[in-house]
Amino acid sequence: MKVTVGPLRPSEFPNYSSLTINIEGDTKKQDYDFLLSKDGKTLMRLTKMDMSKDPYVETMKKIDLSGRPLRGNKDAKVVVVNFDDLECPFCSRMHQTLFPALLKEYGDRVEFVYKDFPLSEIHPWAIHAAVDANCLAAQNSDAYWDFADYIHANQREVSSEKTHDAQFAALDRLTTLQGQKHNLDQAKLQSCVKAQNDDAVKASVKQGESVGVSATPTLFVNGQEMDGALPISDLRVVLDRALQQAGVPAPIHAEASAPKETQPNSK
Repeated sequence: MKVTVGPLRPSEFPNYSSLTINIEGDTKKQDYDFLLSKDGKTLMRLTKMDMSKDPYVETMKKIDLSGRPLRGNKDAKVVVVNFDDLECPFCSRMHQTLFPALLKEYGDRVEFVYKDFPLSEIHPWAIHAAVDANCLAAQNSDAYWDFADYIHANQREVSSEKTHDAQFAALDRLTTLQGQKHNLDQAKLQSCVKAQNDDAVKASVKQGESVGVSATPTLFVNGQEMDGALPISDLRVVLDRALQQAGVPAPIHAEASAPKETQPNSK
């Protein structure tokens, strides 16, 4: 990881200068703005907000959902966006909370969409998995979701392979199986898998970073950010509130059965 501290610049705040710190990893880099006191003793993270605008609405405007597979109601007034890493164990827990339980409860009034955010520095096969998933999505949304369901439930099957090449091959085999199951154009699918074009994945990561995503899973419920593999009870509270704000009645809940502890996210 490379950290670059930019030059001091005048700021609009008395007795403080502005500076930008750039943090660069193997596959991504991001700028962070700070304020440094004139005496050099205080460093503060700077976040500007236009209070004349709804920050949640502005967040959703930055997330491009066009072409992404969805579950639930495509015309819903409440949209859940999950920045997901197919190799992330905490993402697996979140996935199993969202599906099938929350989809069953909220599927007629909430839209669920996944965006790619592979943490490639710690998850070596995550980008490959995201590309394979998108190859399926290009032809059939159900194939995408079946693949995502399977990988999240069976991450060890891929990780147990001894080399990265073997892990990639395992992912490609699973992709082919989903293609056969859903009667996809195999020539088109295999061409996509072989190409491993990760431009869309990188664009998704960049979008995530633009709205503050740095770990997975990270959810946005109509723009409200929620970090980590949250318990189902917490998710219900947020979804019910979002539905109420949108003028949509919340569902009647059965007794929650998911674990109560909040799980951390991957960094």
